[in-house]
Amino acid sequence: MRKKIDIPLLITIILTSIYGIIMIFSASSIWAEYKFNDKFHYVVMQSIFFCIGLVLMIVVSKVPYTYYLKKSNTILFVCFCLLILVLIPGIGTVRNGSRSWFGIGGLGIQPSEFMKLALIIFTSKYIHNNPKTMKSVVKGAFPILIVTMVAFGLIMLQPDFGTGTILVMTIVAMLFISGVNFSFFIKIGLVGMIGVVFLVLAAPYRVNRIISFLNPWSDPLGTGFQAIQSLYAIGPGGLFGLGFGNSIQKHFYLPEPQTDFIFSIISEELGIFGIISVAFLFLIIILKCIKIAIKAPDSFSKFLTFGIIFQLSFQTLLNLAVVVGLIPVTGVTLPFFSYGGSSLVITLVSMGIILNISRHKNN
Repeated sequence: MRKKIDIPLLITIILTSIYGIIMIFSASSIWAEYKFNDKFHYVVMQSIFFCIGLVLMIVVSKVPYTYYLKKSNTILFVCFCLLILVLIPGIGTVRNGSRSWFGIGGLGIQPSEFMKLALIIFTSKYIHNNPKTMKSVVKGAFPILIVTMVAFGLIMLQPDFGTGTILVMTIVAMLFISGVNFSFFIKIGLVGMIGVVFLVLAAPYRVNRIISFLNPWSDPLGTGFQAIQSLYAIGPGGLFGLGFGNSIQKHFYLPEPQTDFIFSIISEELGIFGIISVAFLFLIIILKCIKIAIKAPDSFSKFLTFGIIFQLSFQTLLNLAVVVGLIPVTGVTLPFFSYGGSSLVITLVSMGIILNISRHKNN
C-alpha cells in the first residue's frame, strides 16, 4: 500500500530553500543594484526558479520512481546531446570563462546539472540489473566508468572541473556500495590522482589556483583575492555575526557573493549561529534521505536515493571546503543556498524523486 510522502523531509527542504533565498537577497542586493539598478534582481530570479522547482518537486513526488528505471537510457541520451550542443559556439553561452550554459532570454540553463542526475539514474538501473556482475571490475564497474568518463570529458571541454569532479565522485561512491572489489578503488584512486595532476598542469589558470591556495597572499589582488576576502568575511562573524544585511564583504570586496561564496556572507552576518543552522538543515536532509534509502523497496530505488544524497553531500562539502580555504577554488555552488536556477531546480527535482521513494519504503 502506498504511504504518504515524508512530510518532515518536505518541510525541511522548503525551509532550507527559503533560507537560501533570504540570504541571496542579503548577499546580492548591493551587487544587483550596481549591475541592474534593482537590488531585488537576483532574489526575484531565484524566487521564480524556486517556485518552478517546488511545482516540479511536487509533481515528481507523484511520479512512480520505476518510471526512471524504464526511461534511464533516454534521459541519459538527451543529457549527452545537451552537453554536446552547449559546446557549439552560437548555441552555448560563455559565462565566467566556461561555455556551460544555454542562454534563454535573461535566463541560463546548465546542462551539466541535468547530467549529474541522469547519470545517477542510469548507474542505479545498471547496478539493479546486474547485481551478480558488480564484483567484477571488467564486467561490472568498467562499463559505468566509461560512460562516466565520457560525460566528464564533455564537461571538462566547457571547462567545469568542479562539476565534473562531483559527478565522478558520486558514481565512484555508488560503485563502492554496490560491492565492487575494494582493491579497484585503490587503483582508480591512484589513476585519479595522476589524472588530476595532468588536468591541473594542462591549464595555467588551474596551476595559478593551486599556487594561490598554498599562499593566497602571493597574489592578493589576483588569484588569491576570493580566498582572502572569504576569510575576511568569516573571521569577524563571532557568535551571532554582524547582523542580517550588515555584511561588509558584499560591498564589492567578495565578487558576486550570492554564488559560490554565499556561505561566507552567512558566516559574516549570522556568525556561528548561521553556520550551525545551515549544517543542521543539511544534516536533517541527509539523515532523512539515508533512512529512506535503507528502507527502499528495491535495489534501484536504494541506489538512486544513495546516489542523489552522495551528490548533494559531496557538493556541499566541496563548497564549504573552498569557502574556509581547505581546498582551491572550484566554482562549485552550495545546494539550496547559492544563486543559480538550474542547480536549484535540479536539486528540488532530485528531492522529489526521493519523496516519491519515501511513499514506497518498507517498514
